[in-house]
Amino acid sequence: MATRGTSNFGLVGTDWQQRINWDRLRTYRLNRARAEMEKAGLGSMLVMYDENNRYITSTVTPGWCRLKPGLRYALLCKGGEPVLFEQGDIGTQINRHCPWLPKENVRYAYSWIKGAVGPAAEQQVTKFTNAIREEMERHGVQNDPLGVDMIDLNMINSFNASGIDWRDGMTPMVAARAIKNEDELEAMRIVAAICDGAHTAIANYMRAGMQEHEITAFTMDYLYSVPGIEDVEDIIVSSGPNSWPNWRHFSDRIIQPGDLVIIDMAAVTWNGYKSCQYRTYCVGKQPTQEQKDYYKIAYEWLYDAIEKVQPGATTADVAGVWPSAQEAWGYREEDEAAANLWGHGLGLAQYDSPVVSRIYSLDHPVEIQPGMSFALETQHGKPLEWGVRVEEMMVVNEEGPEITTQFPIEEITVVGTI
Repeated sequence: MATRGTSNFGLVGTDWQQRINWDRLRTYRLNRARAEMEKAGLGSMLVMYDENNRYITSTVTPGWCRLKPGLRYALLCKGGEPVLFEQGDIGTQINRHCPWLPKENVRYAYSWIKGAVGPAAEQQVTKFTNAIREEMERHGVQNDPLGVDMIDLNMINSFNASGIDWRDGMTPMVAARAIKNEDELEAMRIVAAICDGAHTAIANYMRAGMQEHEITAFTMDYLYSVPGIEDVEDIIVSSGPNSWPNWRHFSDRIIQPGDLVIIDMAAVTWNGYKSCQYRTYCVGKQPTQEQKDYYKIAYEWLYDAIEKVQPGATTADVAGVWPSAQEAWGYREEDEAAANLWGHGLGLAQYDSPVVSRIYSLDHPVEIQPGMSFALETQHGKPLEWGVRVEEMMVVNEEGPEITTQFPIEEITVVGTI
């Protein structure tokens, strides 16, 4: 049986209560990365994605750097401390803020900005490759495989010319991030509590006549006032016909009395750790019996899946309780219903392992283990009329799933009635 979440301790550090131990968290993550690197037979790992850089170096990627792999990157070599290649002279600030990184291991990056530099790309990738190879030689791993979490044609050509044996480095990083320690799990509880607060604020604010983007703006303002919030990827507000199929966005559509509105806290990021929490609202009127019936179906799909979340079970056990896309909506194959009946890991990435879906899980099951953190979400609706969506975040303990999201979910939340 799923249990409701335990109390989180709070957002800031104190001298009178043991809260998140950030030093322990940093050490745990780095050691996990080292262990998975060794297990994969790699002598070093080069990481360019934000979540992997954060995991290894415990440094933050500014918003303008995100989605631009290569502006900053990190290298972890067997037997050594992480080397961070920071964008420009920002390394001066890294040395000031991040004493756990040796000062001499903070360098400047060589970037070709995803090819935007045009003919200068070959020059830049050559400098990039030389710096990586020099570091591998310094640690005596130049003849061992290098794991990379991202590769482009410039890197492939340059690595091959330099004799670097590059391999898959994303798989070991995904494996490392999948199992969280006690401090990471506490961070996930705090993220859930912040999202519950945001939904509560929305429930007391949203009224008929407002536009979808007003709800997004209001929620962004609420969230960015919370200490530790670094980023909010999106606040999805889909109302009326926008809610089925759920287009997972927001617009200037006017919310009318009786509209169903589905709202998601998408990648609300607190100290690096991310959320995903949908709730369904009815604005200005009570939902119809048909809408309640559809909601009950989606709710049962969700909790039938949650009941299968146990250490030692697999993602196939969870996805197996859901109807096929053909049974539920008449779709020809599961990919057409991607993310309708869905689960995904949460951590420094919005999509950590495990992923739960009939697309992947039935034939390629992943074992559920204590320390995992993920969300399960289900939806249903009438095409271009209205839809419902429900989602719970959870962490997995030895005893089973601990649901960390607390905002009411048993029924559609009615708001703004006269």
